[in-house]
Amino acid sequence: MNAKVFETNEVQDLLKAAANLGCEDGNARAKEITHRLLGDLFKAIEDLDMTPDEIWAGVTYFNKLGQDGEAALLAAGLGLEKYLDIRMDAQDLEADVHGGTPRTIEGPLYVAGAPVRDRVSKIDVNPDADAGPLIIHGTVTGPDGKPVAGAVVECWHANSKGFYSHFDPTGAQSEFNLRGAVRTGADGKYEFRTLMPVGYGCPPHGATQQLLNMIARHGNRPAHVHFFVTSDKTRKLTTQINIEGDPLIWDDFAYATREELVPQVVDKTGGVALGLKADAYKDIQFDIALSPLIKGKDNQLVNRPRASAAA
Repeated sequence: MNAKVFETNEVQDLLKAAANLGCEDGNARAKEITHRLLGDLFKAIEDLDMTPDEIWAGVTYFNKLGQDGEAALLAAGLGLEKYLDIRMDAQDLEADVHGGTPRTIEGPLYVAGAPVRDRVSKIDVNPDADAGPLIIHGTVTGPDGKPVAGAVVECWHANSKGFYSHFDPTGAQSEFNLRGAVRTGADGKYEFRTLMPVGYGCPPHGATQQLLNMIARHGNRPAHVHFFVTSDKTRKLTTQINIEGDPLIWDDFAYATREELVPQVVDKTGGVALGLKADAYKDIQFDIALSPLIKGKDNQLVNRPRASAAA
């Protein structure tokens, strides 16, 4: 329609009332954000001349998104998580913080509570006939370039079917299969003995893929491995590596790929002596450089709901 109502006193008063701006009670920051986001939505409805049918289709969609438990997956798929990383990268430049292993998205599939081992952890709890053995190892260093003792490196990834333990719809995996944590020694070294992951796709009938289909996008990720790295005197690092050679490395629906996070995959032998399922195995060296606290604080900590389980 041609009529414009957003700037009218009636609509502006409605926005203020909906966010309860005239009341001193409640959370002022929540009111500020509600008022701004609701106003942006109202303005978009007017600018795009959205119909009531389209708006109610959107409301129905968000109901399905919640029922499917895919809000965090959609946040990755629409670039929201990547955008947060871009902002944190810019904040680092503004604070004159340079170097360190690049951050990238956490994703929605972390589970807290994995057992912490010293230096080495074998995390392939369940057999997987379709996945070959893999060792991921490296050295954790601090801002001074020296090894960090006592750093905790957490790792999690999918199996050969593209499923993560704890969230596996087939129920075939133990809760901490392909999940683990290692505490570094004085030399800063860590090692995970595991199996080669594959990429995954969004649930084909879920709300995320439903929207991606409408905008002609795929919902697939390349094979990758997630990491959290924490220590007492540095900022927490949230990152992941892609498996070299995967065809989707530069076509990740979650926009998580960074050039520095595609380490070389090397063929090695001697896996049986290390407790691997075969003598021939793949080896990835991924050295991790942590960044300094900002005025004594870690400004990279992100508080968000996360699954947890008891090991």
